[in-house]
Amino acid sequence: MALPLRNHSSVTTFILMGFSEYPHLQAPLFLLFLAIYTVTLVGNMGIIVVRRINPKLHTPMYFFLSHLSFLDLCYSSVFTPKLLDILIVEDRTISFKGCLTQFFFICAFVITEMFMLAVMAYDRFVAVCNPLLYRVVMSPKLCAVLIAGPYMWGGLCSLTITYSLYQLSYCGSNIINHFGCEYSAILSLSCSDSTFSQIICLIISIFNETCSLLIILASYIFIVVTLIKMPSKGGLQKAFSTCSSHLTAITIFHGIILLLYCVPNSKNSWLLVKVATLLFTVMIPMLNPLIYSLRNKDVKDTVRRLISFKPHSQAI
Repeated sequence: MALPLRNHSSVTTFILMGFSEYPHLQAPLFLLFLAIYTVTLVGNMGIIVVRRINPKLHTPMYFFLSHLSFLDLCYSSVFTPKLLDILIVEDRTISFKGCLTQFFFICAFVITEMFMLAVMAYDRFVAVCNPLLYRVVMSPKLCAVLIAGPYMWGGLCSLTITYSLYQLSYCGSNIINHFGCEYSAILSLSCSDSTFSQIICLIISIFNETCSLLIILASYIFIVVTLIKMPSKGGLQKAFSTCSSHLTAITIFHGIILLLYCVPNSKNSWLLVKVATLLFTVMIPMLNPLIYSLRNKDVKDTVRRLISFKPHSQAI
């Protein structure tokens, strides 16, 4: 199948519908999403700052966690500000290039986070199954490679899918029934054959989801086998506590991804797509720092010290 050499779109701007079909909910939704976004910014920036100021947290596990917080911060900031904007202003337009740029970044950050969670599963596998050599195995060089890989792969996959969307023609309606430039919403406006783009997106999605879940599954199979062999209950409890937060984050992240995959492609399902995307891009970035901080003693202790810290005034 031959690709067109250039884009032939007559559409230069898109109109984001958001939740305009519920005008009485615009103000409450704005306040709700603003509060969630504020908690997201504070929580994820807090994780990054806490990791930097506490020497106890200068470990591979918290190094990966700080990058997870950075990714949550980034992909929440791709969609949420525009969502807040279209809830309070009448101008709901976004340029064609701006729309594809938004899609590129959200796609890149989501794929990167998908593999970041897999990297964190491998980190937990090494920590539980080979604790004495943990610092040796998870060397700074290996950690840097494990971090760089997801970023580079996420960017490459996103660039490929975005380019396939750019090659399509958009010459009909310019109304996007969504609050952001999500893949299926953009694709629904194309007036050219989108088969190639759909095949590319399907292959990349299945490959990424399968590979990341296999890495996570394999890591936790070895972890469970190791835990079963542990004679000490104290060691078992400690190992479980280090993995429970990560398992919770994985369950929520991949659960919502699978929900999005299972939504039928019909006009009646657009509300479900919007709600699932909201959970994915607005709720998950807020929940991750809460999940990791509420179940982590070192993080909670550092936060308490920061909150209770009062500079001593000197007598004049």
